[in-house]
Amino acid sequence: MQLDVMYHRMKQNWSYAYDEKTLHIRLRTKRDDVDTVVLHCGDKYGWDHTNSSVPMAIFASDELFDYWEAAIQPRYRRTVYYFEIRNQEQVVYMLEKGFFDEAPDVIYEGLFDFPFLNPIDIISPPAWVKDAVFYQIFPERFANGDKSNDPEGVLPWGGTPTPTNYFGGDLQGVLDHLDYLSKLGVNAIYFNPLFQATTNHKYDTQDYFKVDAHFGTNEKLKELVEACHQRGIRVVLDAVFNHCGNTFPAFVDVVKNGPKSKYADWFFIREWPLDVKDGIPTYDTFGFEPIMPKLNTENPEVRDYLLSIARYWIEEIGIDGWRLDVANEVDHHFWREFRKAVKEINPEAYILGEIMHDSMAWLQGDQFDAVMNYPFTNALLNFFAYSRIDANGFADAIQRQIASYPRQVNETSFNLLGSHDTTRLLTLCQGNKDRLKLAYLFELTFVGAPCIYYGDEIGMDGDHDPHNRKCMEWDVNKQDQNLLTFFQNIIHLRLKQEALRTGSIRFLAQSNKQLLTYERENADERFLIAINNSDAVAAYSLSESNEYEWIDALSGESIKSGTKQLSLPAFGYSILKAKVKVKAGV
Repeated sequence: MQLDVMYHRMKQNWSYAYDEKTLHIRLRTKRDDVDTVVLHCGDKYGWDHTNSSVPMAIFASDELFDYWEAAIQPRYRRTVYYFEIRNQEQVVYMLEKGFFDEAPDVIYEGLFDFPFLNPIDIISPPAWVKDAVFYQIFPERFANGDKSNDPEGVLPWGGTPTPTNYFGGDLQGVLDHLDYLSKLGVNAIYFNPLFQATTNHKYDTQDYFKVDAHFGTNEKLKELVEACHQRGIRVVLDAVFNHCGNTFPAFVDVVKNGPKSKYADWFFIREWPLDVKDGIPTYDTFGFEPIMPKLNTENPEVRDYLLSIARYWIEEIGIDGWRLDVANEVDHHFWREFRKAVKEINPEAYILGEIMHDSMAWLQGDQFDAVMNYPFTNALLNFFAYSRIDANGFADAIQRQIASYPRQVNETSFNLLGSHDTTRLLTLCQGNKDRLKLAYLFELTFVGAPCIYYGDEIGMDGDHDPHNRKCMEWDVNKQDQNLLTFFQNIIHLRLKQEALRTGSIRFLAQSNKQLLTYERENADERFLIAINNSDAVAAYSLSESNEYEWIDALSGESIKSGTKQLSLPAFGYSILKAKVKVKAGV
C-alpha cells in the first residue's frame, strides 16, 4: 500500500459533526490501492465498554484518490479513533502519530481525537436551501414595469447592451412576471445589486440604505419581497461590502479633505493625494478600478456601519439572505461578526460568499453557509461545453469537489452554470441547445442549490460582459418554448423527488467515454440518469434486480421487463426511477 498518500486530520472536511448526534469520519487513500478500511472508535475515558469497529465505504473517487467515509454516533459525543487499512498483501493501522503493523496497545496515546461534539460548532446552513432552485436576475435587464423611473436616455427594450447604457429594468418589472417564475418552478431569487449607484450594474454603491431610484423604492422592494414570500419564493440580495463607489459620501469626503478627513481610515490609502498613476490608483480598490475604493473592514466604524446595513434589509424589508461580493478579499474577523449579526435576526438567512477557489477556510460554521460553486461550474463547462474532458474525467472532478467539503456544505452549495460575470452557457456551447440541456440536467439532478441565469431557459445567448447582460426576451414568439418546457419539467421533477436533491450520488463506469451515468438514491427513492454527451447514438446497461423495475421518471412509462440495455440518441438523456415490484399474491 502507498502510505505516503494516505491522509486524515481532525475537523474541517475530514472529521466533522453532520448533526447533533452524528460524526462523519473520512480517510483518503490512493485509488484502487485499498480493499477495506475499518474505523475503530470509542470514548477516550471509557474505551473498554464503548469501542466499536465500523466498516468505512468509498463515497467518492477521483483520478488519484479514493475517499472513504463512516458515520458514527458517539454515546457521549466524543471519540478517539484509528484506521485499520487492508489490501490483499498488507494491513496497517493509521494513528495520528503514524502508521503501525499492529493495533495500538495503549489506546489513549497517539490516536485521532474528536474532543467533543458541541452543537454550537456544527456547520448548520439553512434547511430550506437544500430544496431551493435559484433564479438570478440582473435588475436593469429583466423587465421594465414602471416607465416613470426610467433613467435619462433610456433605450427601447431589447437593444444592444453596452457597459453604460440603460433599458429601464426595475422592481415593478419583476413583480409583473412573478407568475412566469412560479410556473418555471423556481423558489428563490438572487438579485444583483439594488442599491443606489452610478452604473447600470450597481456594484459601485453610493447609498447602502436606499434602493436605486431607477429600480424603485424601498417600499417597492418590500412589496416585491412580500409577494415572493406569498408564492414560496425566497429573496437574496447582493451585498457589496468589499468596496463602495467613488460617490459614496465617506469617499467623497476623503477626496475633498485628504488625510484630514475623518473617513481617511475607512479606506486603504497608499499615497496622498489620491490619484491614478499608469492605470493604478494610489488607494486599494476592487481590481484596479478607480471608482470602486476598497473599504477597511478592520476599522470599527466601517464594521459597525456595514453590519447595520446587513441587519436593516433583513429587519425592515424581510430579505432571506445575502450574496457577498468579492468575499475572499474581506477579513475573516469581519465575516464572523457579520454572521453573528445576521443570524441573531434570522437564523434561517442564507449567507453566500462569492469565492472561485477552495473555500474551506470560510465554511466552518462561523462565516458563510455556502459559496458560489465555480469549481463545479468549470467541471461542467469542460465536459458539456468544451469537450475537454470525458465522462470519467468529469466524474473525477465532481467527486473531488464532493470530497472537498462536509456533506451539509455540499447540500447547500450554490451551483451555477453562468452569471453576469461569465459568457452565457449557450454561447459557450456554440449555440447547441442540446448541450445546454445536458449541462442543466446534471445541475438540476445534483446535490446543492442549482441556479438559472435569467434567460437561459428560453435560449438567450451572449458573449462576455456586456453581451451576457441582454434584455430578457418577453416576446413568446422569440422564446424557445421547447427549451422552456424542458426546464419546467426537470425543475418540477427535482422539487418532487427528494433523492434528486439530497440523496447519495454514485457514478457508474462506462466503456463509452462520452456516456455519463450516475445514480441518486435515498432510503425511499432510487434514480438512474444517463447522459449522452456526443453526436452519436450510445447504449447503456440497466441494473437487474428481482426487487424493482425501472420507469421513465418524466413520462411514467415502464421499461419492458427483462430489458438489459437502452440506447440514447445523440445528445440524448434518460431519467429512470426504480419502482418496487409487487410480489405475486400480495
